[in-house]
Amino acid sequence: MNSGYLLDTHALLFAAARPNRLSPKAHAAILSGSRVYTSSASAWEIATKHRIGKLPEAGGLLLNYRELMNEMGLLDLPIYTEHALLAGSMVGDHRDPFDRILAAQARLENLTVISADPAFDALGVRRLW
Repeated sequence: MNSGYLLDTHALLFAAARPNRLSPKAHAAILSGSRVYTSSASAWEIATKHRIGKLPEAGGLLLNYRELMNEMGLLDLPIYTEHALLAGSMVGDHRDPFDRILAAQARLENLTVISADPAFDALGVRRLW
Protein backbone atom coordinates (compact mmCIF):
# COMPACT_ATOMS: atom_id res chain seq x y z
CA MET A 1 0.00 0.00 0.00
CA ASN A 2 1.22 3.50 -0.87
CA SER A 3 2.13 5.59 2.16
CA GLY A 4 2.23 8.82 0.21
CA TYR A 5 4.31 10.61 -2.37
CA LEU A 6 7.89 11.83 -2.65
CA LEU A 7 8.52 14.78 -4.94
CA ASP A 8 11.46 14.57 -7.31
CA THR A 9 13.39 17.83 -7.25
CA HIS A 10 11.99 19.11 -10.55
CA ALA A 11 8.45 18.31 -9.39
CA LEU A 12 9.11 20.27 -6.20
CA LEU A 13 10.37 23.24 -8.21
CA PHE A 14 7.34 23.07 -10.49
CA ALA A 15 4.93 22.80 -7.54
CA ALA A 16 6.57 25.79 -5.85
CA ALA A 17 6.92 28.14 -8.80
CA ARG A 18 5.27 26.79 -11.96
CA PRO A 19 2.44 24.38 -11.09
CA ASN A 20 1.19 24.53 -14.68
CA ARG A 21 4.30 22.47 -15.62
CA LEU A 22 3.11 19.55 -13.48
CA SER A 23 1.19 16.80 -15.22
CA PRO A 24 -2.52 16.65 -14.32
CA LYS A 25 -1.92 13.39 -12.40
CA ALA A 26 1.01 14.85 -10.47
CA HIS A 27 -0.92 18.01 -9.64
CA ALA A 28 -3.92 15.98 -8.47
CA ALA A 29 -1.73 13.75 -6.28
CA ILE A 30 -0.11 16.75 -4.61
CA LEU A 31 -3.53 18.26 -3.87
CA SER A 32 -5.16 14.94 -2.91
CA GLY A 33 -4.69 15.27 0.84
CA SER A 34 -2.25 12.37 0.87
CA ARG A 35 1.09 12.75 2.61
CA VAL A 36 3.52 14.46 0.24
CA TYR A 37 7.19 14.50 1.18
CA THR A 38 10.20 16.42 0.01
CA SER A 39 13.61 14.92 0.63
CA SER A 40 16.52 16.67 2.27
CA ALA A 41 18.34 15.57 -0.88
CA SER A 42 16.18 17.95 -2.93
CA ALA A 43 17.19 20.90 -0.74
CA TRP A 44 20.82 19.83 -1.21
CA GLU A 45 20.36 19.47 -4.99
CA ILE A 46 18.65 22.86 -5.37
CA ALA A 47 21.33 24.60 -3.27
CA THR A 48 24.11 22.89 -5.22
CA LYS A 49 22.63 23.73 -8.62
CA HIS A 50 22.01 27.32 -7.52
CA ARG A 51 25.62 27.64 -6.33
CA ILE A 52 27.08 26.39 -9.61
CA GLY A 53 24.74 28.52 -11.74
CA LYS A 54 22.37 25.85 -13.06
CA LEU A 55 19.41 27.22 -11.05
CA PRO A 56 20.08 30.95 -10.68
CA GLU A 57 16.38 31.64 -10.08
CA ALA A 58 16.30 29.44 -6.95
CA GLY A 59 17.80 32.04 -4.60
CA GLY A 60 14.44 33.16 -3.23
CA LEU A 61 13.28 29.60 -2.75
CA LEU A 62 16.42 28.77 -0.78
CA LEU A 63 16.01 31.81 1.49
CA ASN A 64 12.47 30.75 2.43
CA TYR A 65 12.73 27.00 1.87
CA ARG A 66 11.24 25.77 5.17
CA GLU A 67 8.50 28.38 5.18
CA LEU A 68 7.48 27.55 1.63
CA MET A 69 7.46 23.80 2.32
CA ASN A 70 5.23 24.41 5.34
CA GLU A 71 2.89 26.65 3.33
CA MET A 72 2.61 23.95 0.67
CA GLY A 73 1.87 21.31 3.32
CA LEU A 74 4.94 19.25 2.40
CA LEU A 75 6.56 16.93 4.90
CA ASP A 76 10.33 16.78 5.34
CA LEU A 77 12.00 13.43 4.74
CA PRO A 78 15.54 13.40 6.17
CA ILE A 79 18.23 11.15 4.76
CA TYR A 80 18.83 8.24 7.13
CA THR A 81 21.70 5.77 7.12
CA GLU A 82 19.42 3.05 5.70
CA HIS A 83 18.55 5.33 2.77
CA ALA A 84 22.22 6.02 2.08
CA LEU A 85 23.18 2.35 2.25
CA LEU A 86 20.44 1.33 -0.16
CA ALA A 87 21.18 4.22 -2.54
CA GLY A 88 24.80 3.19 -2.75
CA SER A 89 24.11 -0.50 -3.19
CA MET A 90 21.15 -0.49 -5.61
CA VAL A 91 22.00 -2.23 -8.86
CA GLY A 92 21.75 -0.27 -12.05
CA ASP A 93 23.76 2.13 -14.13
CA HIS A 94 21.97 5.30 -13.06
CA ARG A 95 24.72 7.46 -11.60
CA ASP A 96 22.84 10.55 -10.37
CA PRO A 97 23.29 10.46 -6.59
CA PHE A 98 20.24 12.64 -6.00
CA ASP A 99 17.97 10.29 -7.96
CA ARG A 100 19.49 7.27 -6.23
CA ILE A 101 18.85 8.66 -2.74
CA LEU A 102 15.28 9.62 -3.66
CA ALA A 103 14.68 6.13 -5.06
CA ALA A 104 16.08 4.54 -1.90
CA GLN A 105 13.89 6.73 0.28
CA ALA A 106 10.82 5.90 -1.80
CA ARG A 107 11.53 2.17 -1.59
CA LEU A 108 12.19 2.08 2.14
CA GLU A 109 9.34 4.45 3.07
CA ASN A 110 6.87 2.90 0.59
CA LEU A 111 6.34 6.15 -1.30
CA THR A 112 5.48 6.83 -4.93
CA VAL A 113 7.90 9.22 -6.63
CA ILE A 114 6.28 12.11 -8.46
CA SER A 115 8.61 12.62 -11.41
CA ALA A 116 8.68 12.95 -15.17
CA ASP A 117 12.06 11.19 -15.19
CA PRO A 118 11.77 7.59 -16.48
CA ALA A 119 15.20 6.81 -14.96
CA PHE A 120 13.34 6.05 -11.72
CA ASP A 121 11.60 3.12 -13.40
CA ALA A 122 14.87 1.15 -13.45
CA LEU A 123 15.46 1.84 -9.76
CA GLY A 124 12.56 -0.25 -8.52
CA VAL A 125 10.17 2.49 -7.43
CA ARG A 126 6.60 3.40 -8.27
CA ARG A 127 6.50 6.60 -10.30
CA LEU A 128 3.61 8.92 -11.08
CA TRP A 129 3.56 11.59 -13.74
